[in-house]
Amino acid sequence: MRKIIAKAFTSLDGVMQAPGGPEEDPSNGFRYGGWLPAFFDDELGAALDRVFAEPFDLLLGRRTYDIFAAHWPHVQLDKTAADFDASSAEVANSFNRATKYVATHRPESLGWQNSQALGGDVVARLREIKQGSGPNLLTQGSSELLKILFENDLVDELRLFVFPLILGKGKRVFDPAAAPATLKLKSSKVSPSGVFIAHYDRVGEIAIGSFAFETPTDDEIERRKNLS
Repeated sequence: MRKIIAKAFTSLDGVMQAPGGPEEDPSNGFRYGGWLPAFFDDELGAALDRVFAEPFDLLLGRRTYDIFAAHWPHVQLDKTAADFDASSAEVANSFNRATKYVATHRPESLGWQNSQALGGDVVARLREIKQGSGPNLLTQGSSELLKILFENDLVDELRLFVFPLILGKGKRVFDPAAAPATLKLKSSKVSPSGVFIAHYDRVGEIAIGSFAFETPTDDEIERRKNLS
């Protein structure tokens, strides 16, 4: 069975919109596109290398797909070229050869190699894909698709990169409709620039407990009566 691994860059207040540059996604008047590069350091780069070192296919929303398709197929792969960057070329090769499963209403316009539309019933299609053989499915960006994944409890692992800034308004990783779940922290690290890098597994439902007295006090009984 294949897993869905959600990878997300987020601010402390949960905003994930346009980390890579001002032109990525300025929708709804978002003014802080490009908030990630100032925090990039070797530890963050190594953590991303570990994510991409494992076999994967990509699971993308249409907006993120278009951003990636305008960039990664055009990365310089010629090692003799002056603008060759080994790290970028390695990611580009991984992305180019991966199957790209895309949530889109315009399947005919998927021009990047190895791209497939998920079709009308995204949830049903993803459940089918997860039951098949192949590498795990790795999300990138795609806030609207993430809402669907979390709402339908389709995420098996979460790779979260939390940056030390507050962005206020913007597209968020988690939506109020997300299915409640308990996660287990598999690993964590803080980069020199203050990025909290965490890897979680989904382990089960929410466990409910209480620190209240077994027999409530009269004041507590009265308090409960006044709850709205």
